[in-house]
Amino acid sequence: MFKNNSEKNQNQEEVFRKKLNTLSFLILILFGVVFFRLYTLQVKSYGYYKEKADKQHFSHSVLNSRRGEIFLSEDSGLIPVATNKEMFTVYAIPDNIGEEADLLSYKVSEILNLEKTEVYESLSKKGDVYEPLKRKTTEEEANKIRELDHKGIKLEEEVWRYYPNKSLAAQVVGFEGFNDDEKTGLYGIEKMHNNLLLGKSGWLKQEKDAGSRWISVGERLINPAQDGNSIILSLDYAVQFKAELVLRNAVKKHKAEGGRIIVMNPHDGDIIAMAQEPTFDLNNFSEVEDLSLYLNSNVNHVYECGSVFKAFTMAAGLDAGAIEVEDTFVDTGSVSISGYTIKNSEEKVYGKQTMTGIIENSINTGVIFVEKKLGNAKFLEYIEKFGFGKKTGIDLPGELNGNISNLKTNRDVEYYTASFGQGITVTPIQLATAYSVIANGGDLMKPKLVGAVLSTQNQKKKIKEQFVRRVISQDTSNQVSLMLEKNVTNGHGKTAGVPGYRLAGKTGTAQISDKKKGGYVEDATTGSFIGFGPVGNPEFVVVVIIDDPKDVKWAESTAGPVFGEMSKFMLEHYGVKPTEDYTEQDLEKFKRSHSYLNAMNQEDQDIKKDNLEKKE
Repeated sequence: MFKNNSEKNQNQEEVFRKKLNTLSFLILILFGVVFFRLYTLQVKSYGYYKEKADKQHFSHSVLNSRRGEIFLSEDSGLIPVATNKEMFTVYAIPDNIGEEADLLSYKVSEILNLEKTEVYESLSKKGDVYEPLKRKTTEEEANKIRELDHKGIKLEEEVWRYYPNKSLAAQVVGFEGFNDDEKTGLYGIEKMHNNLLLGKSGWLKQEKDAGSRWISVGERLINPAQDGNSIILSLDYAVQFKAELVLRNAVKKHKAEGGRIIVMNPHDGDIIAMAQEPTFDLNNFSEVEDLSLYLNSNVNHVYECGSVFKAFTMAAGLDAGAIEVEDTFVDTGSVSISGYTIKNSEEKVYGKQTMTGIIENSINTGVIFVEKKLGNAKFLEYIEKFGFGKKTGIDLPGELNGNISNLKTNRDVEYYTASFGQGITVTPIQLATAYSVIANGGDLMKPKLVGAVLSTQNQKKKIKEQFVRRVISQDTSNQVSLMLEKNVTNGHGKTAGVPGYRLAGKTGTAQISDKKKGGYVEDATTGSFIGFGPVGNPEFVVVVIIDDPKDVKWAESTAGPVFGEMSKFMLEHYGVKPTEDYTEQDLEKFKRSHSYLNAMNQEDQDIKKDNLEKKE
């Protein structure tokens, strides 16, 4: 009996231990679940729940930064070409409109000059508390919306980019637009230096009550927005205005497809003016149908430049010692190579000529003579040293390299045609920097458009010039400059001359390549004139390009006079005194022959008047 009781007790203890172990295990599991849940809530998901709690107890606001402005320089100060302006957006609250949508859409469409059906669709969107109808409204439109005084149509003040000079330097400045619902610079300086202009947004965090009202004595934290820096371009307002005026009038007179002008300081690489035609109003960029107008064709366009390239062939020959200025050659009118016959323009034959005569008369066979003396390898070396085939590095987006790849084949015929600017492509900015080498004594300078950066504290940081490399000697620079001066006084560049001043330059009339069919477009040419002045102490390099003029063929009649007018303006602008003899009759003749370049339309007059009033 005792044994049975003992076994019974042991069984009871065993059952108890099992129950205790089970209970302990369950408690352990429960503790683990609780611990894991607490870990998830308090550690792993801390940020999520803190943010959720903050949203219940705090209001968060984004503090937008103001975009930096863009300025042009002017004698009396700075002229803004890109600034910020408070303008109104008209938006609808469809839930506050109801049955009035039809009548109200008629009134609103009349005020905002919108399609009634589109406005009606916007006003009829149920459950929508914000439906934009029109951004950047005029002051008159905003006032009429206020007079409408309807709870379903509201005005919202927003800061928008504004371009007070409309189309002035449009492709240089670029514009701000939307990319994935965010405002950003899309072209030109606005895109290239977007981060510099943009600044940095801030935030405001403040405690609120159950009714979402701000508690004045509650917690309030602020991280201020940092406004963007402003940019001062190297462009001179007066020179830019003049360049656009004369270019537009030249394109119009010659019924040309378009044109370009670059004015550059040859010593430091500053771009003083950069213009192109056709252009567009920056404030209405969305109305442009041909989107290629947004591109800056001075850096995004390549072409076969023709005889303006002869200056580089001559410079290379002289600098390498392959020829001397006094050397002569006999022109027979043509050169045959590998089954090809290359002739002079209009099939002229010049006979015995000096090296200066080659430039004066723009003799194709003459520069082929120089290239043969120099040799293909040395010619290519100099062309690359002048910067062709590579980007200049100018501070604009989308710059192209140009194309000299056909010279890598080492076929003589490719080198012969390249010696006078055919068969290879270049950009206008490459030509400006390369002619600056000849003008400044032999140095290749990196072109730049940003002259200085202006911080929000008005601290001005000047952007220094950048020397790239030495290309030719001072002696070579002097010799080629004198040759180019002879071209202006005695050769095809006479229309580019200005009475009383020594100017140097070269014409170029090149065929336009047919990209679809190959070869060249019949009776289509591009006229160029590139030069500098005054000879001996140059202040500027000017590139003028006129695309496919319809009334005259040769560059001396299209680009040459534009160069002359721009040079006269630049010389007067910089206060350069005449050094050569001239008569009043010479000056009057010049003014009459160039008068068509100076006619201002109403928009020109309005812009000039506005800026004069700002200065006063």
